[in-house]
Amino acid sequence: MELELEGPNLKSVLNRLRRAQGQISGVIRMIEEGRDCEDVVTQLAAASRALDRAGFAIIASGLQTCVADIDAARANGEDAVQIRTRLERLFLSLA
Repeated sequence: MELELEGPNLKSVLNRLRRAQGQISGVIRMIEEGRDCEDVVTQLAAASRALDRAGFAIIASGLQTCVADIDAARANGEDAVQIRTRLERLFLSLA
């Protein structure tokens, strides 16, 4: 399955990922500096949410591609159970 994000969708996903990258760098720095555990966990949770949102945005933007891939999988002989399992695994990977 190829990732096809366009214009504003791509920019939004990249912004979320850059934000998460900055937050993770901040968490590393906080740990190295021996900062308060609560502050570190709060920052780590924010990074996790940013990554989750980026993943959900990618899935939402790529849903049309996923549907096209399902049609291609059917044409290649995959049955409905195999296709459902693949899609379920994809969505659950972000749970």
